[in-house]
Amino acid sequence: MKIISTNISKIKTVVHNGKEVKTGIFKTPTNEPVVIEKLNIIGDEQADLVNHGGVDKAVYAFSHNHYDYWKQTLENDDLAIGIFGENFTISDLDEATIHIGDHIRIGTALLEVSQPRVPCFKLAIALNNKNSLKLFTQHYCTGVYFRVLEQGVAKTGDSVVIEKKASHDISVKKLFRAFFDKKYPDYESVLLAALELPELALEWQIKIKKKLAI
Repeated sequence: MKIISTNISKIKTVVHNGKEVKTGIFKTPTNEPVVIEKLNIIGDEQADLVNHGGVDKAVYAFSHNHYDYWKQTLENDDLAIGIFGENFTISDLDEATIHIGDHIRIGTALLEVSQPRVPCFKLAIALNNKNSLKLFTQHYCTGVYFRVLEQGVAKTGDSVVIEKKASHDISVKKLFRAFFDKKYPDYESVLLAALELPELALEWQIKIKKKLAI
């Protein structure tokens, strides 16, 4: 795996359904190295600090391999890199083989997989497609959120290396699908197993407990 593009944004105000919305989802590529700190990437801004950024969502990565699928699905060949709001567009990033708690070296920073991404309405704004949230959820390939174990610097072209694999089988895709796919077999056992993982973000622990009424 390697970084295909490094993307950051300033907060931008757009009009959505007649209301002004502040968002940092409109990320664009930068050729400069970026500094990854504990809570975010320097120079990258989030408008909603309740639902974006912070310890468990310090860095967001999305697979470059997904772009062709979305160009076809959304019938839009002009999807620009960073359109999904990712800080890093990474080649061959596979949610089915990336597990909660995996340690991944991106540039000189060491990151830990903390949770899948749950899309919000701002993704639909960025994609200019009201059906995109439903389609994104049904595809189960959400990208990956990380917490920062070791701060560092990364740039386009840097290698992305899994330095430590988790010892369980709860992948990012498996967890997301177990939560959202009503037909997923043994979804309760998957969610209960996920709850046992100390690396799982608090937000997802709360979501699972609420879903299972425990």
